[in-house]
Amino acid sequence: MTHTFKEFSTNAIFNIGNENDLLPFQKAKQCEFYTFIWAKSEAIHLIIDSVPLTIQPHSILALTPIQYLQYIDGSDAIVYQFNREFYCIKDHDQEVSCAGILFFGNTNIPIIHLDAVEQQKFITLHYVFIDELETEDNIQAEMLRMLMARFIIKSTRLLKAKEGISETPKSSKVDLLREFNFLVEQYFKTEHSVAFYANKLFKSPKTLSNNFAKLNRSPLQIIHQRIVLETQRQLSYTDKTAKEIAYDIGYEDASHLSRLFKKYTSLSPSDYKKRLNSLS
Repeated sequence: MTHTFKEFSTNAIFNIGNENDLLPFQKAKQCEFYTFIWAKSEAIHLIIDSVPLTIQPHSILALTPIQYLQYIDGSDAIVYQFNREFYCIKDHDQEVSCAGILFFGNTNIPIIHLDAVEQQKFITLHYVFIDELETEDNIQAEMLRMLMARFIIKSTRLLKAKEGISETPKSSKVDLLREFNFLVEQYFKTEHSVAFYANKLFKSPKTLSNNFAKLNRSPLQIIHQRIVLETQRQLSYTDKTAKEIAYDIGYEDASHLSRLFKKYTSLSPSDYKKRLNSLS
């Protein structure tokens, strides 16, 4: 059963459903909503941005609206979906500190594993969600947004622990990483140099690189990986040529993108496209 909240004054939408809500994604398409997929007792098999992925039991996957999702199989899932009008990740980032880590992290696809204690906490939170969705009054929207903030905060904390990211009041390294990742998401199609992002963050490129070295991150690698990911998405899900994709991502010379793409995938864009066609 799907529970839906709609706020007509703002066009806000929030859904809680199950694996049946994944059926429209049997053919790959963009999520369009911020999405959490919670595999409860069984594994869920998906393809995310053309990469096969399994959500193991008692784990939660976080996806952004721009990611391509294809559902293969699996049952006993809980699916949360909401749009920007319901809860804007950017506007509420000071509250939940998730942009650049849980969403738009530009590293691995975020999957959070729940141990027995966390499972019970999330199950309790889920039932509170359902209760609020069934309680229609003038503070329903506010309550649902507060619950989503709690869900996001808990998920982000668990992901930070999984990734070994520690955050203390005296350290700004995590915030720097998050801000950099989020800036890359906004500007990667037009800005490819570390210097641009360093300037936006009021840092020198050397200072930025030194901070990332301590976090086992390279600023240039993150920029390049985001460019390569977008190239893979467009090769997989559009009919654009390699030249058209290169232009869309800010390269006047398609050979520059081709060399970068091959460095990270061992294939040229044309060979990558051929391989996709051979598998379809």
